[in-house]
Amino acid sequence: MKKLLLALAATSVLAACGKKEEAAPAAPAAPASAPAAAAPAPEAGPLKVAIDPTYEPFTFKSADGQPTGFDVDVANALCEQIKRKCEFVEQVWDSMIPGLNAKKYDVIISSMSITDDRMKEVDFTDKYYNTPSRIVLKKGVKFTDAASIKGKKIGVLKGSTQEKYALGDLKPAGVIVNSYEAQDQVYLDIKSGRLDGTVADYMEVTGGFLSKPEGAKYELVGPDLKMPQYFGYGAGIALRKGEDKLKGELNEAIKAIRTNGTYKTLNDKYFAKYNIDVYGE
Repeated sequence: MKKLLLALAATSVLAACGKKEEAAPAAPAAPASAPAAAAPAPEAGPLKVAIDPTYEPFTFKSADGQPTGFDVDVANALCEQIKRKCEFVEQVWDSMIPGLNAKKYDVIISSMSITDDRMKEVDFTDKYYNTPSRIVLKKGVKFTDAASIKGKKIGVLKGSTQEKYALGDLKPAGVIVNSYEAQDQVYLDIKSGRLDGTVADYMEVTGGFLSKPEGAKYELVGPDLKMPQYFGYGAGIALRKGEDKLKGELNEAIKAIRTNGTYKTLNDKYFAKYNIDVYGE
């Protein structure tokens, strides 16, 4: 009996030792992580645009004091193309370029002519308009050339292409040339009798003076004034030198608004009554 019990116990031990241990179920694989979303590109900040709001109909203030005019509308259209918001900064005209180079703003969009002298200090985009300048005098004043108005007092915008012309061609002939900080100051002095006339952009002087009651006694005289040594190659957007990326974007934007109808809409808004395309030659 004792032997039988020992045998049974041995058999039981062998059976227990021969049992295979079942492996624990594998943990489920962790799901593959999704690729990280690309960080959104930072939005470009506002484009700070210098203007001289005394140059109707190109740049002036509306009745509620907001900047408006052809230059302002063109600037907003270009900003829309390059996905930025225009932020307008008012600046006295003859301080425009120093302010640009001092980084007070990013660009000048204020009827600034592209001239050889200015290109020594700043860069320019392609032109966005090109209109001639003209001499304006009181009706009845006989004009044949600069010498014919010797002794007359002419007002011009300080730092402008018209000032450069007046000092270069009119002053040597005996014309008295007075320079002003703003074009609207010229018109005030014409109205008060302190000036006999002005030299100004054809469209500006037509829309900003001759078409108004105070300009009724004045008229355009002489030929269109286009000499490149004075008046340059049309109005462009001034930028600091080295801003090649922004310059390229703005040049493409100018082309875009010329082809998509925006430019014509703005031209007609301000100049249709004069039957003129201010983009020029």
